[in-house]
Amino acid sequence: MGTGQQKIAVVTGASSGIGAATARRLADEGFEVVLTARRTERIEQLAKEIEGRGGVARAITLDVTDRAAVDAFAVALGRVDVLVNNAGGAFGAESVERGDPADWLAMYQVNVLGVLHMTQALLPGLRESGDGTVLILSSTAALAAYEGGGGYVAAKHAAHTIAATLRLELVGEPIRVIEIAPGMVRSEGFAVTRFRGDEAKAAAVYQGVSHPLTSEDIADTVAWAVTRPSHVNIDLLVVRPRAQASNYKVHRD
Repeated sequence: MGTGQQKIAVVTGASSGIGAATARRLADEGFEVVLTARRTERIEQLAKEIEGRGGVARAITLDVTDRAAVDAFAVALGRVDVLVNNAGGAFGAESVERGDPADWLAMYQVNVLGVLHMTQALLPGLRESGDGTVLILSSTAALAAYEGGGGYVAAKHAAHTIAATLRLELVGEPIRVIEIAPGMVRSEGFAVTRFRGDEAKAAAVYQGVSHPLTSEDIADTVAWAVTRPSHVNIDLLVVRPRAQASNYKVHRD
């Protein structure tokens, strides 16, 4: 990161998948990474792994849907330069007609209110850094609807709107607002969670697609976006595998 104090990046949902891969990559880029997630053992293991590779990491157990806990985390954190809002998830694949409101609520709490809580709590520190970055991991579901995705699509559209609105509200301040919208990513646990542990249904999502994106592909994109010169803002970056032309059109062998 050059001369001066080491920059600090907070990564939510860092216990697995894109979050864990992003934490590793940002540590490699010279950031001190603060790993947050609900699964304490996972993030503590990851912190040890990063430090074993010569990086600097802290593991702090945190549920982004718990506002009191988020506020306490922000107070204890102190300096912060980058916030990667990665925590999220999809629950269920029923139609709008048959969707469980409890699933919709859970998706809204983590994908939308989780982003809101973390962003609100850390904005003062990001502002004080003089060169802060808020990054929101949304999804191509934030840009287009598809059958069986109603609740997740609605939540990710909301996350997309947070990014767009925040960018308007902060213009002129030393804070960038970046949104990265991944398409088909074979990420640890995502599809399995969505299909309530049904491994066969989860595997079918990627059937015939020889090279879906990996968590490391998205981590690479995050690292690139946050390490651009300060005057460069990557407003919205959509990342799909070559085999996926849209949410609907996927080449399968």
